[in-house]
Amino acid sequence: MAGAANGGAELFYERMTVGLKESGQDVLPIIRSHPNRLTYLQKAGLAPVTARFGGPLDLFTKPKLRTALQNFKADIAIAWMSRAASFLPKGDWVTAGRLGGYYDLKYFRTCEHLIGNTRGITQWITAQGVPASNVHYLPNFVDDFATAEPAARAELGVPEDAQLLLGLGRLHPVKGFDVLIKAAASLPDVYCVIAGEGPERARLDSLITQLGVADRVKLLGWRNDSGALLKAADIFVSSSRHEPLGNMVLEAFAAQTPVLAAKSEGPGEVIRNGADGILVPIDDVAALADAAKTMLSDVRLRIKLALAARQRFVNEFSQATVTAAWLEFLHKVRR
Repeated sequence: MAGAANGGAELFYERMTVGLKESGQDVLPIIRSHPNRLTYLQKAGLAPVTARFGGPLDLFTKPKLRTALQNFKADIAIAWMSRAASFLPKGDWVTAGRLGGYYDLKYFRTCEHLIGNTRGITQWITAQGVPASNVHYLPNFVDDFATAEPAARAELGVPEDAQLLLGLGRLHPVKGFDVLIKAAASLPDVYCVIAGEGPERARLDSLITQLGVADRVKLLGWRNDSGALLKAADIFVSSSRHEPLGNMVLEAFAAQTPVLAAKSEGPGEVIRNGADGILVPIDDVAALADAAKTMLSDVRLRIKLALAARQRFVNEFSQATVTAAWLEFLHKVRR
């Protein structure tokens, strides 16, 4: 895995790697150097190898990967996303590439099998001409937040009796937080907090000031307590314009927090509208505000959605369920 960030794909790599080890598999993580990731994997009893995973002139990573895989006597080598796949060497091992988005398949040329974490991605891969027998759907799992303690409302600057909307994610135009802020501004007395950092921070701050809602719409910055935030919120809102999966939706399912989402790719696939969440059109401030108002005024609806979502998490997106699916896949493709 070549990622150097702490995005959803990288964090799931950590969880999945440790999950496979805990299930009894011998696992060798090969990663781009990242102090926190190294520490996390080492504490789990793994011995990561680091490689540069540089640009086109990096002549050292592929030989290093080949040597590491040979020494490990690997049965299967899985490349996590495009950059890692571009360096994946062939050998005595089965090669597979895991896609968490609609990536250019030219980077996955050495991969015998391709894994998509949504059915939409797997359908897109087969539409590019990859045989269906070599394409596999393996979803993500997220941490179980059933027992997480709610974040203190006072620490968030939110009154105890206020209704609270929550947004999570990188402050980037693709996440549509401007839509969420405008929708919250149209709901008197409703509070909204957004946890994350990114290049949109200044523009979103300006929008909050312009709309005159700085007292009840707040940017929290980067947080490491998404479970606690979800437990404190009345509704989790995914306002993304583009979202291949949306781990935050799965985390809300795990926390039993009602979900309201724009119908981008991942949420549109995962959420069963009206059954375990509510979907609205992308970039539609009025629809988002109306749906939030309906949910906030109907506690029975929120309870129904939350309970159904929690059951979806247990059945489809828990560590036990997803790890079992990965083990079945590994057994199936091993030579």
